[in-house]
Amino acid sequence: MTTDKGMRLNKYLAHAGVASRRKADELIREGLVKVNGEVIREMGHKVQPGDKVTFEGKLLRTEKKVYVLLNKPKNFISSVKDEKGRKTVMDLVRKASRERIYPVGRLDRNTTGLLLLTNDGDLAKKLSHPSHKVSKVYLVKLDRPLLREDLDRIMKGVTLEEGVAMVDEVAFPEPSDKAQVGIELHIGWNRVVRRIFEELGYEVKHLDRVLYAGLTKKNLPRGKWRHLSEREVLHLKHFR
Repeated sequence: MTTDKGMRLNKYLAHAGVASRRKADELIREGLVKVNGEVIREMGHKVQPGDKVTFEGKLLRTEKKVYVLLNKPKNFISSVKDEKGRKTVMDLVRKASRERIYPVGRLDRNTTGLLLLTNDGDLAKKLSHPSHKVSKVYLVKLDRPLLREDLDRIMKGVTLEEGVAMVDEVAFPEPSDKAQVGIELHIGWNRVVRRIFEELGYEVKHLDRVLYAGLTKKNLPRGKWRHLSEREVLHLKHFR
């Protein structure tokens, strides 16, 4: 008998790295999963602390959830591996966790700054979904000063291939340097910041993500990583 507490069996299988929740439902239906030696075919069965779950005879353990924040340098690919043999962000966080972690979203090869890596699939999906409107702030260095009329155009929305790219704010961090621009937005289109400026005739010389979902680069040098605090993890899981 189970209580209302505990973890749904399909979620347990997903956390143990067996399969996605949808695929896990199929495995349960096929009678390939046992809890404490008993075949379980009930989709909503909840695994309690101390239960022994096996899949095809192999004892399963759920992974410890790991959350790593990296200050990505240039010339690293935001993927687990690269077909061309180029350096990836995984080379930088190899010692961060025994569990397999994955980048949440992407920063292109020449973009630096904050990148989150985790094995928490639910959180990664939430942060990547447009409906949650995750805020990102970039520091942009241009090939020439940004004209006032172009700043106004950016605030009104620049039309790109996917539609109108709306931003939350554009400002000059250093009023005396108009070639350095801060831009905040929540849309996640591919290379969107670079394309906004390119559409207006500017070349982005350097692009750095300085804030992601409330996380900052404070005390995190370029190329270094750290684990998120419990408070930061709770913030990511419960923000709207």
